[in-house]
Amino acid sequence: MGHCAAIWDQRASVELTKDWNGIDQVVLRNPKGASVRVSLHGGQVMSWRNDRGEELLFTSSKAIIFKSPKAKAIRGGISVCFPEFGKCGSLEQHGFARNRVWAIDHNPPPPNPNPNPTLGKSFIDLILKPAQEDRPHGFELRLRVSLALDGNLTLISRIRNINGKPFSFSFAYHTHLSVSDISEVRIEGLETLDYLDNLCQRERFTEQGDAITFESEVDRVYLSSSQCVAVLDHEKKRTYVMRKQGLPDVVVWNPWEKKSRLMTDFGDEEYKQMLCVDGAAIEKSITLKPGEEWTGRMELAAVPSSFCCDNLDPHLKFF
Repeated sequence: MGHCAAIWDQRASVELTKDWNGIDQVVLRNPKGASVRVSLHGGQVMSWRNDRGEELLFTSSKAIIFKSPKAKAIRGGISVCFPEFGKCGSLEQHGFARNRVWAIDHNPPPPNPNPNPTLGKSFIDLILKPAQEDRPHGFELRLRVSLALDGNLTLISRIRNINGKPFSFSFAYHTHLSVSDISEVRIEGLETLDYLDNLCQRERFTEQGDAITFESEVDRVYLSSSQCVAVLDHEKKRTYVMRKQGLPDVVVWNPWEKKSRLMTDFGDEEYKQMLCVDGAAIEKSITLKPGEEWTGRMELAAVPSSFCCDNLDPHLKFF
């Protein structure tokens, strides 16, 4: 590992290219062969592959083929939902950030006090500034996407109020994980938590199971979760581990069969290979006074199924 780090050319591990629609995208690579692909449309992570070339994120085969400037977010990957999640206001579904073209941020502020925060990582910094019609208007939204030597994917968002008035927002990393069979998947780390059920007019319930399993449509917001959540895929013998900061809530979503058939950009049977588990801040809006900044971080790891979820340490330092 140390030898790889010593000879790794940081600049060569970041490639600017274009997707099939001519939209700019950035490809990150590490020395072991893992990769991440990020579109400047929406700042959306379109692909995350491990060192064996296996795709870890789901993207629908019927995802809308779009063209700028009136593009829409692709159904899949990880999209940034800001300044709202869902459809609870006057904005488009999940806010406007995922439908805008971002710019590469060539002079970002340091993301944390660590003097070498990028050591051993391939990364890209993006920035989104508001259009004239956007509300809130006076914000800067920065996103750092990084791929570590161990293949872990990290997203760090920083939202700053550069206006003279306070504004409030909700936020989520809308994360589509690729799974073998949704019926064979379970989520650990959300036991005993209260959740808002979007299938029951956001009525509040308490999770009663030892783990979350799937037999029908699920659309829930789990509240005040720990920093660490695990998604166990028994057939692939793989566990996704999500660690997060500044994102107290977790959205769990799968449309199941009936709703899948009503979605034009989603295959009728694709619900079986997809599970959304989002790090989010939804229940309580975040309010920034002029000059204030908020940071939300999410790290994803894909580890062998021998990973023991009893080891989920809510106090673990991972950034």
